Amino acid sequence: MFSEILSNEVFWVFVLAFYAIFILLFFTRKIYDLMLSRGVKKSSAVYYNRKFVHIFAGGVIVLVVPHVFSSPWYPLFSGLVLTVFMYVLHRTGRILFWFQTRDDVNDVSFCFMWAVAVFVLWWVTGSPWIAIIPPAFMAFGDGITGIVRNVAFKERVKHPIGNLYMACVCIPIGYYFGSIEGIALWGVLAAVAASIVEKFEIGPFDDNVLITVSSLAILIFGKWFGPITF
Repeated sequence: MFSEILSNEVFWVFVLAFYAIFILLFFTRKIYDLMLSRGVKKSSAVYYNRKFVHIFAGGVIVLVVPHVFSSPWYPLFSGLVLTVFMYVLHRTGRILFWFQTRDDVNDVSFCFMWAVAVFVLWWVTGSPWIAIIPPAFMAFGDGITGIVRNVAFKERVKHPIGNLYMACVCIPIGYYFGSIEGIALWGVLAAVAASIVEKFEIGPFDDNVLITVSSLAILIFGKWFGPITF
């Protein structure tokens, strides 16, 4: 009976949804209050929390995806629902002020690109392990980037030190998950590209879009081309 429940994908949709709600509504709110009580500037506390959401919501959940889902449809659905939820909060002005800001909707693009990356890569390559690489770059790589910059400068700034730390996080991720499908070096190239483009925002395309699109394109090409050999 218990094993049947654990193998039910709808069950995991609800488990991960409740976990995400806990991170968004309770965990990060407590962290925000704690940081303010310790004298952390409000804007810095919000920025830290944005990155905690990246890591503990987007990152942890994407690592679970290949273990509990057999197709990309449930992750796509869940990611799009969260995208709409985040957008509605901004649209109505009822933002979760402990990690959202009125002038920055990157949390919306994060959710959308998370869903798109998992779905497209899984659909095209047939591999959930390749599919989770770009979202992991966004979650863990961009997450540590923001934390490092916030510690160093106490504000949101696109300093190269963040990109260096991002590369240090993303390269092992790309290598490890890429190696499962025999494209470890393509995973490394995707990590390097993602770490470089994170520094840029081009018109309406923020770093979440650029990280996802660049790494997704490299991984699709790598899966089609095959392993790099010397």
